[in-house]
Amino acid sequence: MAQALVVLDDLEQLAAEAARWLEKAIDTRIRRTGSCSIALSGGSTPRPVYNRLALSPRIAWEKVHIYFGDERCVPPGDPSSNYRMAQEALLKSIRVPPAQVHRIRGEHPDPETAARDYDAMVPEQLDLILLGVGADGHTASIFPNSIPSFDPSRRAVHTTSPLPPRDRISITPRVIEAADALLVLASGADKAQAVAMARKTETDPVQVPARLALRGTWLIDRDASRLVSA
Repeated sequence: MAQALVVLDDLEQLAAEAARWLEKAIDTRIRRTGSCSIALSGGSTPRPVYNRLALSPRIAWEKVHIYFGDERCVPPGDPSSNYRMAQEALLKSIRVPPAQVHRIRGEHPDPETAARDYDAMVPEQLDLILLGVGADGHTASIFPNSIPSFDPSRRAVHTTSPLPPRDRISITPRVIEAADALLVLASGADKAQAVAMARKTETDPVQVPARLALRGTWLIDRDASRLVSA
């Protein structure tokens, strides 16, 4: 799927378009290969997308393997858990076998061990990755200036956030670069600067990690698009 930037009027339109895009991408992959692997994003923007996907009659969820782009180092029932959000908005409503939901063990007392465990679970190439953009330009839990500290051989690492909860586990640039397709979502005026910077050719991904996903399809609302050059 080729790089594209699509601007929607608001979050509701963005969520509807993202759900349609994912439904088609998942269905196409299953028809082509018999299965689909997808990494979900956390944050507030994907929740209405997951709510819509949960109602889709088109997706053969029994053929989908679900991963996560990142997780906070908290128990799965914690309000800040990405898994909890996905469970409430999507997973509890679909017929995906529990063994095919590959959760990051954010509650593990040793985040480095949890990261290594997830590193061993994440496939070399995911079919689809859903990503967001933080106001500081981060994506997944790859924060500005953190990439040089990552082991390039790893697919998941323990990293830290400037905001609590500080301990995070994240997929790495290697995973984003290897994925077959990427969908990036950004909503709100507070994301406008980060979106604009990520799409500038001179931007260093170390400074603005969201640029790692530039080749993907970007769905953004008008507030997030206001600084993007035509």
